[in-house]
Amino acid sequence: MSPAPSSSDRDAGDSDIDDESPRVAVVGAGITGLSLIHALSERSVDAVVYESTDEVGGVVSSCGLDGRLLECGPQRLRLTDAIRAMVTDLGIADELLTADDDLPLYVYADGQLREVPRSLRAFYRTDLLSWPAKLRLLGEPLTSDIDPEESAERAFVRKFGREAYTNLIAPLFGGTYGSDPARMPAKHALKPIMGLEKRDGNLLRPALSRLVFSDDETPPPASFEGGLQRLPEALAETHAGRLRRETPVTGIERAGDTGAGTGEQAWLVHTETGTERFDRVVLTTPADVTADIVECVDAESADALHDLNYNPLVLVHLHSDAVAEGFGYQVRRTEPLRTLGVTWNASLFDRDGIYTAFLGGMHDPEAVERVPEELGETAAEEFAQVMGVDAEVLNVERIRQAFPAWDESWAATERINLPEGITLATNYAGRMGLPSRVREGRKLAGELSTQSGGG
Repeated sequence: MSPAPSSSDRDAGDSDIDDESPRVAVVGAGITGLSLIHALSERSVDAVVYESTDEVGGVVSSCGLDGRLLECGPQRLRLTDAIRAMVTDLGIADELLTADDDLPLYVYADGQLREVPRSLRAFYRTDLLSWPAKLRLLGEPLTSDIDPEESAERAFVRKFGREAYTNLIAPLFGGTYGSDPARMPAKHALKPIMGLEKRDGNLLRPALSRLVFSDDETPPPASFEGGLQRLPEALAETHAGRLRRETPVTGIERAGDTGAGTGEQAWLVHTETGTERFDRVVLTTPADVTADIVECVDAESADALHDLNYNPLVLVHLHSDAVAEGFGYQVRRTEPLRTLGVTWNASLFDRDGIYTAFLGGMHDPEAVERVPEELGETAAEEFAQVMGVDAEVLNVERIRQAFPAWDESWAATERINLPEGITLATNYAGRMGLPSRVREGRKLAGELSTQSGGG
């Protein structure tokens, strides 16, 4: 059995462990797991995080190539209050880079880059939508609520009109996550949007307040001088005493009653090097990995987790002398291009002519099987077509499980019913995006810290 960290191995904050709180095992040192460990440490909860590799951050990955910084996963985050506080705690605030949130975003449609309306002035001037389409969009409050059983495409078309869907919503909503809204049931894909609709009575009010007419300050886009991976690396450095690198969890089993007279279970976490006992287990791993871990505890939930689909994604890093100011662009799916969109890293964070093109997704899942040379050639040719300037291929990354698909396979989530004491904290069980992952980690830490050991 692997020993628990001694007091000499623990972080400085661990010397004041709350003996009344549960002992927690966190599986996976991605941003969710590391954020959870950070928040548990603040609350003096005894916790360990297991990571199967020597790398931390999960899909958050940055690398250097010939003196240039490339993001091989998410391209940026939003500097929310929670992330800003975390960055300050970690002592890396001076490494932050922020971009102007007023920078334009574009959709490539009918052979041109057309501005996405993100302000009142842009809404009036954009040629991405005709005036009839703009008026149709404003009529959304007259439509009925989203039916959980309809597809995301049908819901958006019914609420905002076909033109707004094709030219605006599908490129942004579908393109950002590499998904096809026609294959995404609303009850799985649109839960947050349906929540806004229930709260405000329609979708136009929150859409206008968040994207078009609001003067409220939104968290700026942000990164770090050394790339986004600097955040999970800093978390791992701060909590090195709690982190077990290169220690894959091979399974979980019940340890029996806690002995506290509650009838509640404790859990044995098995690795190749030993076994440890915990009161709570939090799984932040991809669905298929999670399925293998919980197989002996709940075979039905494991089968359901194996059924969940992910969308693959290809990132092609380009270098170009193109001069462009903005976030980048998404490609309307009716255009004869394979590229889903391009992030203008050069504009956002002064990344020395770097542009990141995205291919694959639900529309082209076979892209991850094509050779890097072909993928790079496609991305460079289509970039030149859109931008009018040639590009050099620097790097090609293929991610087989980039985003939860939220497609028909998500009906399997209804069969996931893990025992009390085992919690899923993941982008497929919650919301995507680094701020959402950090927020869930903090929320879960608060819940765990208020529960008695073994409960």
